[in-house]
Amino acid sequence: MREFAFELALCASLEADVEGVVSRQLGVSLYGNRVMDVVHVEPGPDFDARARLTPHEIPAAAIESRVGVGTARYWKDAFDCRPERARTATERALDIGFFDAERGGGREYVRQTARYPDDWFDRLVGIENKPDLANPGDLETQLRRDVSLGLLDEVILATASHVTGAHLNRIPEAVGVWRFDPENETREVLREPTPLSPTEPGIEIGTRGAAKTPIRPVNSTEKARMRRRIAERAYGKGWRTYDFPACERAENGTLAGTRGLPYCEWKGRFVHPAAECGVGCAGHEPADPPDVDLDGERDRRTPWVADPEGGQRRQAGLDSFS
Repeated sequence: MREFAFELALCASLEADVEGVVSRQLGVSLYGNRVMDVVHVEPGPDFDARARLTPHEIPAAAIESRVGVGTARYWKDAFDCRPERARTATERALDIGFFDAERGGGREYVRQTARYPDDWFDRLVGIENKPDLANPGDLETQLRRDVSLGLLDEVILATASHVTGAHLNRIPEAVGVWRFDPENETREVLREPTPLSPTEPGIEIGTRGAAKTPIRPVNSTEKARMRRRIAERAYGKGWRTYDFPACERAENGTLAGTRGLPYCEWKGRFVHPAAECGVGCAGHEPADPPDVDLDGERDRRTPWVADPEGGQRRQAGLDSFS
């Protein structure tokens, strides 16, 4: 199975087995460009309060601002960032229902519609997918960076390959290992992950250069801020981040009980629409995309709420194709 299909199968399987939210392709570094294939956000005691706010990602600048639920504040006085970023965050927070606005004296004043629940998430578990360990790429370096930074609570490698002792020796000891069979939807734990230390300072290892490898110390406050941003991004994004192709042969596929996966009848497998579909495909037959409600499927299968009472619904057409 190709890497994209492997990733979708793993996300569907996890979503059926775990609480909280599952997302894919999230940045998990402060200064670099490290992207984790899958992140599982475990729910905290205030998860339901977060779900009642909005189905969207709340901008970090809006959360970190001095806007509260009490007296409305002039928006420019509530941010410690560039005015352009503050304005963008304010407008987005208004659009998604996290801020309310009122005018006075020719100025716009804002307040939170409800208090932001800091304890809505608990552990963050990162899963790096490498279906074929015969082509590991930069896997070992990536995992060593994850362990050194300690931003996530656990890091796990998921593979479809037979895992040997030599493979395990090349993977940092703290990294857990799963053997996942997407065809049978089974997951075997070959090595449990060692918990990392997200509340303690870490070291972010940069890209190795010809003469040196840059490193940056990261303190616990910076890590806490980044963890919240990861959790917010995961909550708003989820893992169904694809458009169905406008092709007669595209179908609404099912894995692990979840509908809404892009399946190609011509190829006989799940496909990556952005990379494999379109007029360049020999089997392409122009047609309207399948009518699939990805938001509805996520709402049906997870504690994420697509249309919370008093919240802003996702824009029509963003995740539905007709």
